[in-house]
Amino acid sequence: MNNFQKEPLTKCEVTAMSHYARKEIQEAMFGFCKNRETVANFNNKFFAKRPDTFDYPSDIINAARDGATSFHCSEELWGNPLDINTDMTPEQYNTIRKGWDFLVDIDSPFLDYGKIAARLIINVLESHGVKNFGVKFSGGKGFHIIVPFKSFPEVVRGKKTKDNFPEWPRLIAGYIFSQIRGPMNQEILALTSRDKLKEKGELVTENLCPKCSRPTIKKKNYKYICPDIRCKSELEGFRKKKVAMLCPSCNAKMNRVSEREVDFCETCKISTAKLEATSSFGGEIRKNRVQEFRVEDTIKSTEDSVDVVLVSSRHLFRAPYSLHEKTAFASIVLDKNQIQDFKPSDADPLKITQPKPFMPEVIPGEARELLLEALTWGQENKPKEQKKKYEGKGVDMQGLTVTDNMYPPVINTILKGILKDGRKRALGLLLSFFTSLEFPADFIEEKIEEWNNKNYQPLKQGYIKSQITWALKNKRLPPNYDKPIYKEFGCRNPPEPGMKNPINYTIKKAMRAKGRTSKPFYVKPKNKGQI
Repeated sequence: MNNFQKEPLTKCEVTAMSHYARKEIQEAMFGFCKNRETVANFNNKFFAKRPDTFDYPSDIINAARDGATSFHCSEELWGNPLDINTDMTPEQYNTIRKGWDFLVDIDSPFLDYGKIAARLIINVLESHGVKNFGVKFSGGKGFHIIVPFKSFPEVVRGKKTKDNFPEWPRLIAGYIFSQIRGPMNQEILALTSRDKLKEKGELVTENLCPKCSRPTIKKKNYKYICPDIRCKSELEGFRKKKVAMLCPSCNAKMNRVSEREVDFCETCKISTAKLEATSSFGGEIRKNRVQEFRVEDTIKSTEDSVDVVLVSSRHLFRAPYSLHEKTAFASIVLDKNQIQDFKPSDADPLKITQPKPFMPEVIPGEARELLLEALTWGQENKPKEQKKKYEGKGVDMQGLTVTDNMYPPVINTILKGILKDGRKRALGLLLSFFTSLEFPADFIEEKIEEWNNKNYQPLKQGYIKSQITWALKNKRLPPNYDKPIYKEFGCRNPPEPGMKNPINYTIKKAMRAKGRTSKPFYVKPKNKGQI
C-alpha cells in the first residue's frame, strides 16, 4: 500500500486558477506590466527564470495552469525586458532602460501604522505638486504608492532622469521618509501608549549628540568630594576607584558621594556631566538650550516603513491584482480616500468587480519639485566620506594581510549574489567567516551591502543590520566543510584535501603571502560554536 500523500493545496493555489482566468484581471495586469520585467512566483517555492515578461494577456492564465500563484514586476521600464543580461554594466543597462516609476513600499507589520504612513506620504506628494499617483494594497499588511516616470522631467541639472536609477528614486524615498518620520511617530504614540509600545519592544528612545547627531551610550558617572573643610574640591568622572581617589589639590582621600547614569558620545567625547559643567557648553545650555542631548523616539516597526531597499536595480514588486501567497488576497487598486476604512477582507478576489488601473494619467513634469527637493536633501545629508573604502587593499588581521583573492571558493561564489533561495543562510555563512577573521565592523557592513545588492531579491536593511550586530557580539566559526550547507552553494569538497574549515584556507593563503610556513590555525572567536 502506498502511504505517499500529495500535499494539500493552499488557499492561494486553489484561488489562482479561477482568479487569473478572468479576462478583466488579465487585461489589468498585462496593461500595467507592459515594458516591465515580469516574473511568476510558484507558491514561494521558486521563481520563473529571469528575465521574463508577458507577451500576451493569456500568458497569465497559462502560467497559473503550471502552478504560478503570483506575479512580480520591475519599477524599471525597458525597451525589451528580454534584452536584460546580468553581465551588463550600468552604462549598458542605461541603453535599454526607457525609464523608471517611483514606487513607495509601505512595509509595516501593523495595518493601522501602514495607513498612517500612506496618508502622510500622500500629503507630502501633494504638497510638492504631485496630484496624480496610484495606490494599491500590497496583499499582505502594507500599501504601494506609485508616481509614474512621466511625472518627472526628462533632464534635471544636466542629467538624464532615466539614467539615474536607483540613485534618484532612493533619494526621493529617503527625503519622503525624513518628512513623515516625526509626524508618524507622534500619531502612533497617540494611537498606542508609550508604555504599551515599550512592553512590545517597539519603542526605542535615543539621546543624540548635539555636535554630531550620533546616538549616545550610557555610562556610570561618579562624584567625589574632598572631606578637608579647607579644600572641599569636587571631581566627577567615569572612573570608580576601588581603593581611594586622591584630591588633586591637597592629596587627601576623597569621598564618593554619588553615582548616576549619564549620556556619553563616543565620537565627540562629551557627556551630560561635561555639558553641565564646562563653560563652553554650559553657557550655551543656559542661553538658548541648543546644546543639550536631543531625545529621539523610534518605533521599530516603522523604521523601514518606506522601504528604500525596494529601490534597487531589477528589484521586483507584486503586480496589481496579483495574489499574495500567505493571505490569498489580491493586490487591489484603491482610491486615496479608501485607505482609512480599508480592511484586508476587501481584497478578497471574489469581491473584485471591475479592476481599476494602478497607473494614473499624469501631467508631464508634475513631480519636478519633489525630485529637486530630494536631490537638495540628498546633498545636504550626504554621509561624510570615510577613509575605510577597502578597495584594492587588504585587511590586517593579527599581522597577516587578508585580501579578496584569499577567500575560499565557496565564499567568493556567495559574494557574487544569490540567484534563488538561500539568502539568509548565505548571510549567516558570510558573517561567521568575516567575524571569525576579526574583520572591522565597517568593512563587514560594506561587503554585506555590496553582496545584498547583487541578490535576486535583496534582504531588508533592518534584517541585515540586526544580523550583523548579533554576529559581531556572538562570534562563531563557520561550519566545517562536512556540513550540508555547502552543497547548497555548489561546494561538495574542500578546496584542498584534508581542509576542515573555510577559515583554514584563508589563514594558509595569508601565511604563504607573508612567507610564513607554520601550521595554519583558527582565529578563535570569543564564543565558540557552529552556525
